[in-house]
Amino acid sequence: MCGFLVHVTDSLISPETLERMERQLQLLHHRGPDDTAVEQLGDGVVAGFKRLSIIDRGGSRQPLRYPPEGPEAGRWGLVFNGEIYNFEALREELIRDHGATFATAGDSEVVAAAFHYWGQQALGRLRGMFAFVLWDDANETVYAARDPFGIKPLYYLAAPGELWLSSEKPPLLAVAGDEVDVTALSLYLTMQYVPEPYTMHRDVARLPAGGMLTRALGRAPLVYQYTRITFRPDPTADDDAIVEDLRAALRDSVRAHLRADVPVGAFLSSGIDSTGIVALAAEVDPQIRAFTVGFDTPGATSEIEVAAQTAAHLDVDLVPTVVTAEDVLDVLPRIVWHLGDPVADPSIVPLYCLARTAARYVTVVLSGEGADELAGGYTIYREPRSLAPVSRLAEPLQRGLRAVARLLPDGVKGKSYLERATTPIQTRYFGNARVFSNEEKARILGAVPAVGHAHVTWPLYAEAVHLDDATTMQHIDVNTWLPGDILTKADRISMAHSLELRVPYLDRVVFDVMSRLPVRLKVPPYSRTTKYALRQALRGIVPDFVVDRPKLGFPTPAARWLRTDLAEWAHHLLSTSGAGQLIDLDYAHRLLTEHGRSDADHGRKLWILLSFCLWHGIFVDGSIAPPLPEHAAAAAGPVGSARPRHA
Repeated sequence: MCGFLVHVTDSLISPETLERMERQLQLLHHRGPDDTAVEQLGDGVVAGFKRLSIIDRGGSRQPLRYPPEGPEAGRWGLVFNGEIYNFEALREELIRDHGATFATAGDSEVVAAAFHYWGQQALGRLRGMFAFVLWDDANETVYAARDPFGIKPLYYLAAPGELWLSSEKPPLLAVAGDEVDVTALSLYLTMQYVPEPYTMHRDVARLPAGGMLTRALGRAPLVYQYTRITFRPDPTADDDAIVEDLRAALRDSVRAHLRADVPVGAFLSSGIDSTGIVALAAEVDPQIRAFTVGFDTPGATSEIEVAAQTAAHLDVDLVPTVVTAEDVLDVLPRIVWHLGDPVADPSIVPLYCLARTAARYVTVVLSGEGADELAGGYTIYREPRSLAPVSRLAEPLQRGLRAVARLLPDGVKGKSYLERATTPIQTRYFGNARVFSNEEKARILGAVPAVGHAHVTWPLYAEAVHLDDATTMQHIDVNTWLPGDILTKADRISMAHSLELRVPYLDRVVFDVMSRLPVRLKVPPYSRTTKYALRQALRGIVPDFVVDRPKLGFPTPAARWLRTDLAEWAHHLLSTSGAGQLIDLDYAHRLLTEHGRSDADHGRKLWILLSFCLWHGIFVDGSIAPPLPEHAAAAAGPVGSARPRHA
C-alpha cells in the first residue's frame, strides 16, 4: 500500500518542479513511511513514490522500470498503489506464455509486465485493488487506471500542457486554485459525500472507479470507463448451489486477502459482515487479532459487547477502542484533512479511532465493506416490494393517488407511502444517503444553482433498465455510494495511520457469485431478513446469534453529541466560518438551535453543514490549521495547513 504523485508536462521537467515534487510528496508520507523516491521517467515525466512495504519488503521499489532486460529494457515506468491477489498465478502465466523475466518477487512488476504483454486487456485479469500510473517511453503516453470497485483512489489535475496525478488531493492543491465547485457542493448536500468524478475543488477531479485515463505528450487527456460493476441476477439459479458457491468464494477470497509479509488483523463489529471475515480468517490463521469500537456516551449503542461475545465464540483475541466526545473534537480536523473532501458520515470518527488502535498491532487489516451493496443488506432494498400494490397500478390510477397525497397534511399516515409509490424509481431513489431536498438546498445555497441527483444517477439508471427495482437500487449504490462514501473513508482513514485495509467482499471471485443472486436470496418475500444468501452461506461458520441478528448499521451518537458535548463547538464553527458566501449560515444556526432544544432531530443535516464549514476553513480560507505531522505541515506551507495556493 502506497502513495504516488506524478507530473506530466509537454515541456522539460525543471529543477523547480523536482523540488516541488519532493516537497509535496511529503503530504503522502502516511501512505508510505517505509521508502521514498522521486525519479524522472522521461523528458516531461517525473514520478514520486511513498511505500508501505507489505509484500517483497526488500525489493519492489518504485518507481519501477520494466522490462528489466532485453532490447526494450526500461520501456515502462510504473507507480502502483494496491494489492494484486493473483499476481503469482499471472506471473507464472507470463513466464510460460511470453518468456517474461522479472527482477522482483512482488506484484507491482507483474502489473507492468501484464500491461507490456497484454495491453489494456490486462486490467480485466487483475484480481485485487489498485490505482496506478504507467508511463510508456516508446509511445510517450501515460496510462492511469483504478480498480472496478474504486477501492484505491486516484486524483488528477489537467491543465494546458500538463497533467498531475496523485493518490490523494492535498499534494495537488499547490498547483490548483481554491475555487469551490458549486455542482459538487450541491450534490454533497443531497448525498452527504461528493460523488465521482467531482471533488469540492473545481480544478481537481477523481478518476472514476473502473476508469482509465490516457495522455500522449502534446495531447489532451482522455478519460473513459474500461469496466462497470454490473449485476446479472439469475432467477433460475438453484438456491442451495449458489449459496454453496458463495461460501466457497468467500473462503477463497479471505485466504487470498491474508497474503502478506507483515502482521494482519481484522475489524469486528456486531454484524454478520465483519464477523464472517473474522471467522473465515481464523480458519486460516487462528492467531489473528480482531479490533472493535464503541462509545462511552450514555444510551449509545455499542458494538463492543456483542463483538466480545463473538470473539470468545471464535476464540480470537479482541482489542476494543472506546470513543469519547473529546475524541471527536480532537480527530475531526485530522479526518477532514486526510479526506480532502467532506464526507459527512459520522461513523468516520469511530473508524479513525479504530484504525489508530489497530495500527499499533498490525500493518494490514481485513474489513467487511461492500457486503451490504453486493448481498442486498440495506432495508431500503425491500421498498420496491412494499410499494408494489400501488406502483404497479395503471398510470391514470397512480396520478389520482398522487393528487390525493398532495391534499393530505404533512405527517398524515399514508401520505409519504403514496408519494413514493407513485414516483418513478429514477426520481425517488438516489442512494443510501438522502438528506437535503431540492427545496431545502435552494434555501441553503441562495444564488448558487442547486443540482439534482439525476446529474449523477440518470446514466446509471440507463444501464439498469433490464434489472428489477431492488437490483437497480444496488446498481446505483455500488456505483455511487460505495466508492463515494464507504470506500473513500475506508481508504483515507486507514492510510492516515499507515494501515492497509483490505475488503474481501469486493473481490472478483466473490462478485461473480453475488452478481448472480436473484432478489429472493437478497431480500426474500414474507420476511424482514436482508442478505439472505450471505447469512445462509455463513451459517455454521459464525455464531447463530450473529447470523440471525437484524442489520443495525453503525449507529454513531452524533445527534446526541450536537446537543451536548459538541454544541458549543458547533455554534462557534458556524459563527466563525468563512463559508457564508456559499451556504446560508443563519439557516444552519436555526437548525442547530432547534436541534439543541429537541424541537427536531437535525443531526444528519447539521453534520453535513458542519463538515463543510470545517473543510472550508482548512482548504479554502485557511482559518483552521489541522494538527498535522511535522512532515506534512512543512510541505503544506507556512500556516501549517493544506491551504491551497495558486500556481
